[in-house]
Amino acid sequence: MESLPATKGPDALQSLLSAAQKLADGGTIRDEIVSGIYGVSAEICAEAVSYQDRKKLNSTYKLDNIATSRIWGFPIMLAILGVVFWITIAGANYPSSWLASLFGFIEGYLTAGFTALHAPDWLHGVLVLGLYRGTSWVISVMLPPMMIFFPVFALLENFGYLPRVAFNMDRLFKKSGGHGKQALTMSMGFGCNAAAILSTRIIESPRERMLAILTNNFVPCNGRWPTLILLASLFMAGGAATGAFRTLTTAAVLMGMVLIGIIVTLSVSWVLSKTALRGVPTHYTLELPPYRRPQIWKTILISSKDKSLNVLTRAIIVAAPAGIITWILGNVFIGGESVLNHMAAFFDPFAHLLGMDGFIIMAFILGLPANEIVLPILLMGYMSSGAMVDIDSLGSIKEVFLSHGWTWLTALNMMLFSLLHYPCGTTLVNIYKETKSLKWSVLSAVIPLGIAIGVTFAVAQLAQLFGWV
Repeated sequence: MESLPATKGPDALQSLLSAAQKLADGGTIRDEIVSGIYGVSAEICAEAVSYQDRKKLNSTYKLDNIATSRIWGFPIMLAILGVVFWITIAGANYPSSWLASLFGFIEGYLTAGFTALHAPDWLHGVLVLGLYRGTSWVISVMLPPMMIFFPVFALLENFGYLPRVAFNMDRLFKKSGGHGKQALTMSMGFGCNAAAILSTRIIESPRERMLAILTNNFVPCNGRWPTLILLASLFMAGGAATGAFRTLTTAAVLMGMVLIGIIVTLSVSWVLSKTALRGVPTHYTLELPPYRRPQIWKTILISSKDKSLNVLTRAIIVAAPAGIITWILGNVFIGGESVLNHMAAFFDPFAHLLGMDGFIIMAFILGLPANEIVLPILLMGYMSSGAMVDIDSLGSIKEVFLSHGWTWLTALNMMLFSLLHYPCGTTLVNIYKETKSLKWSVLSAVIPLGIAIGVTFAVAQLAQLFGWV
């Protein structure tokens, strides 16, 4: 996106008249027309509008010289993104723990009620250990981060910074065949990919909107953050000193994952724009609004209601059956082994090629309805439990992993697979509703899955080739 010089009065009209000639000389008639329009508008505003505080307007220009500069624009973006992540992760820890404790307290009473009614064990297992526990996992893991991330994201939008993000990213997306507004939908994906699919409606071009839909999955959402944070803390930053340095190392690993996701997004957009979704990127003229003081409470309430609760409701509807299915598979035995163990054994040879094991692949398959339940399903399989479990101590979780042969490569490839694999069930449902196409809905799952398999296979084989494991 180019910054167009504003011309006024006769110069603006002359610019319009000479646009065709400049096009023949290699210029862009569209830039000339837009420049002329803005020049005439600027002249009208200068005559009709009076400013009480021109210093405020000048301060916007000064901030934009920094926030949208080629040197400082991207570092500032990454710094703000890191702060948003830190606020979301740090702020969600305690509420998530409180909700988990509350649901555990309620589960005790539900169990007591089933016992008092002399209900059969299978009914208690399906409804309490399966349906209730699975749903409570989704709520306790998803709700606190969404109630923080979406309002913070909305405040940045209200402040006027997000259009600057789109301005900065427009050059990259244009080179990859996409649209500058895809930066906004991608940012929304950090909170929830399902909500981000709905936000692609801001992209007018059907081709570029499809690019945004197919690549939105490559940024980690709320459901993937618990897995990424846990594994980064236990294995990637495990050798770092405790305290602030370890936290900083974990944050650096997470930012590395984000950058990988952005690179994959741009790469896939470029490939699709040269193949299945050929076309010339549409021009994007963005008028940067002035910075404004955010309406804090109004923004928080609206974003919580319109985004957080709506997304959570859809996630529960899709994820609730997964708890029942998981319990059934963990409690149906064939030849002395549960169906879960048989599934893990079946996937094990393939998983080892990817640097993982069969239990991890099984957890991702059963976690299709919601990424939040991948980790508890994995722990359940390792511990041969008949219900989804959670372990409070990080040390005990690491011991479980190490006892099943985990190395840094296992953790890294599970993080990469979690980052790149197919969208969750809620997102797939939204993709089908938005595209009205089974073909594109299937491709939105197949393309990320193929990339996830390819990347983890390459990393595993390179690590073994050079003797790093």
